[in-house]
Amino acid sequence: MTNAPSLAIHPSRRAFMGGAVATAAAMIGDAAEARMNRVASGAVTATTPTFGPVRQIDAGVLDIGYVELGSRAGTPVLLFHGWPYDIHAFADVAPLLAAKGYRVIVPYLRGHGATLFRSAATPRNAQQAALAADGLALMDALGIEKAVVAGFDWGARIADIMAVLWPERCTALVSVSGYLIGSQAGNAKPLPPAAELQWWYQFYFATERGKAGYAANTGAFNKQIWQLASPKWSFDDATFARSATAFVNPDHVEIVIHNYRWRLGLADGERQYDATEARLAIGPAVTIPAITMEGDANGAPHPEPEHYRAKFTGPYAHRLITGGIGHNLPQEAPAAFAEAVLDAARMAG
Repeated sequence: MTNAPSLAIHPSRRAFMGGAVATAAAMIGDAAEARMNRVASGAVTATTPTFGPVRQIDAGVLDIGYVELGSRAGTPVLLFHGWPYDIHAFADVAPLLAAKGYRVIVPYLRGHGATLFRSAATPRNAQQAALAADGLALMDALGIEKAVVAGFDWGARIADIMAVLWPERCTALVSVSGYLIGSQAGNAKPLPPAAELQWWYQFYFATERGKAGYAANTGAFNKQIWQLASPKWSFDDATFARSATAFVNPDHVEIVIHNYRWRLGLADGERQYDATEARLAIGPAVTIPAITMEGDANGAPHPEPEHYRAKFTGPYAHRLITGGIGHNLPQEAPAAFAEAVLDAARMAG
C-alpha cells in the first residue's frame, strides 16, 4: 500500500476548479469538524442546492457523507454513484423514489465529497471488496437491516458485490451494465485492441505521469470522461460543476489511482479482504431479484448482456434504455432508472 496522502489540496486543482472549490472545501471542512467533534449520527453538516442537507455518520473506517430523502418508515433504497460522478447522478431519481414512499439514501463513495477517512493511518484502498464493505458499514451505522441496492459504474459493482456477499441484507438489485464483479487474475488477461483502447485511462493511471496528470487536471480530465462515456448527453457546465465539487476531496486522487492500479495487479490491497476477493474471483451468482440496465449510447467499456445473463439465477430482467442514453444512466434517464428500482422491489415482494 502507498502511504496516506497529505490532506492538502493540490494548488493546480484549486486554481482550475475556481468557485466550485470553495463549496467543496466548506463541505469537507464541515465533515472533518463533525468527525472531530463526534457529532451524533446523522447530524447535518452541509447542504447541496439539489438535495438540501448532507449528513455525516461514522461507518467503519469512514465518516460518510450522504443525503436522505423520503420517509424513515419506508423501504430503504441505497443508490451508489460511480467515477467520475457523485450523488447528483441521482438528483432526479431520488425524489421519484421518495414520492413513492421509499427511504432513499445516497452516499458519497470514499474519496468523494464529504466522505472522509476517520484516521490518517487507514490505507487509501479502493479495491472492490473495500468499497462494498463501505456499503454494508453504512447500513449497519444507520440501523438498516435490508435495502434495495442500486448503482452504476463503481456503484453497480458495489451493489453487485453486496448482493452476492450479503443476500440476506439486500432486498433486490438494480445494476447498470450488469455483472461487474471482477478479479485481478481476470483483469490480467489481454483484450482485443479495440477493447484495450477503451481503457486508455486505466493504463494512464498506471504511471506516475498519469497520477500527476490527474491531480493537476482533475476537472478537465473528468469532464472529458463524461463526454466520452455519454457522447449524446448534452450536459451543461453548471451540471458538471455541481458534481465536480465532489472531486475536491483530500483522498480523491489516491482513491481513483489505487482503484485502477489494483485492478491490474499493480497495487496491493489489504490482507483483511483476501478471502473476500478469492470468493469474488470465482464469479458468484446473484440470487436475489435483479434488473440490469444499459443505455443504447454507452461510450464506456461495458459487457454485453448475453455475457452476464447466466450470473443472475433469481428473478431477473434486462432493460435497454434507448434515446441516446450513455454511461450515466440514472442522470440521463432518471425515470427509467427509478422505474427499475420500483419494479425490482416489487419482484422481491
